[in-house]
Amino acid sequence: MPSALGASLGHSFRRAELLRQALTHRSFGADHNERLEFIGDAVLDCAIALTLYHRYPQIPEGELSRLRANLVNKDTLHRLAHGLGLGEEVRLGEGELRSGGAARPSILADALEAIFGAIFVDGGFDAAHAAIGRVYADELAGVDPAGLAKDPKTRLQEWLQGRRLPVPEYTIVTVSGEAHLQTFDVVCRIPALGIAAAGSGANRRAAEQVAAARAYEQAAAR
Repeated sequence: MPSALGASLGHSFRRAELLRQALTHRSFGADHNERLEFIGDAVLDCAIALTLYHRYPQIPEGELSRLRANLVNKDTLHRLAHGLGLGEEVRLGEGELRSGGAARPSILADALEAIFGAIFVDGGFDAAHAAIGRVYADELAGVDPAGLAKDPKTRLQEWLQGRRLPVPEYTIVTVSGEAHLQTFDVVCRIPALGIAAAGSGANRRAAEQVAAARAYEQAAAR
């Protein structure tokens, strides 16, 4: 195990082949990480849910679900995987390497989930939960239930519906960049208020959330 990665995870693998498999993309060979990713996705959901359950005993189920969704989505996983330097550790086939796969958000996010799955298989839930807690320490420390309980699109839509106004319209303006590093530019329009707010992101969902947050700021300020 790379020393920096091992320190970040805080887990010493008894079966080193599990980590090697977790870092192996399907383009590299048959013994790839997709099955471990399947396990890791479920383990991550459970670990984050348990952490939020104990940390916020007064928050109802619906808001806990939204908090968890903000923490386990692909954008957050990609950011954490990048911070761990997984792009330098993941094993890719030559074609995937040439096309920039080491920087592709989906590949890095999936590799991180696979690592969580590998730790679970190697050491059980407690070991996986502890590793997830280490990797997510800054994210969890920055959680603001009041601000994250509802994502920007949900918050904006509920604000408009509470005032009997139509839901916003989202339009993709441009998609730029290479296939593995695309940038989406989106506009959120609220015709009834004369608002058109722009947002950019690595995928359509992320761009819409940015645009919705800016539109909400404009709407709420009126």
